Amino acid sequence: MSLFRRRTRAPEEARPDPAPAVPHAHAARVVVYSRAGCHLCETAEAEVERICAEQGSDWARVDVDGDPELVRLFHAMVPVVFVDGRQHDFFRVTPARLVAALARPTP
Repeated sequence: MSLFRRRTRAPEEARPDPAPAVPHAHAARVVVYSRAGCHLCETAEAEVERICAEQGSDWARVDVDGDPELVRLFHAMVPVVFVDGRQHDFFRVTPARLVAALARPTP
């Protein structure tokens, strides 16, 4: 008998899509939620801008401090990157991961 039980994950299609509850998540293919004066945000935006330019994808920046709901959702978690309306990264952008996400067809 094992003391550990293996956790199983639900299939992708069974998981709820968090995007509908997040304002502006579909403003562009890639959305960066950030705030002014955040050095991690500036770095993430520069990476996203570079990668999106190389991949021919559009992106948008959303200031979380301009919307109380976004402040509630993301508070100190910025920057948060969404791709195709779903959360992709936060704090730092992983370039190879973002390129792979952009290589997939849009839903």
